Amino acid sequence: MDQKAIEELREKYIKNPPEGITAQLVKNMSDPDLLDMHYFLTEDEYFDGDEEGFYINLF
Repeated sequence: MDQKAIEELREKYIKNPPEGITAQLVKNMSDPDLLDMHYFLTEDEYFDGDEEGFYINLF
């Protein structure tokens, strides 16, 4: 991801930080930490529910 996109994400999360995180924490995050946070907050948006696969039930 290019630096401009990272800075746009940073500004987005500074203006509206996720629950449990302050704008100051977002401002001081490293780029990889910011990208990780963004991924985990938006990972469900990338899946439409039509994935095929299997689950291993250990119980």
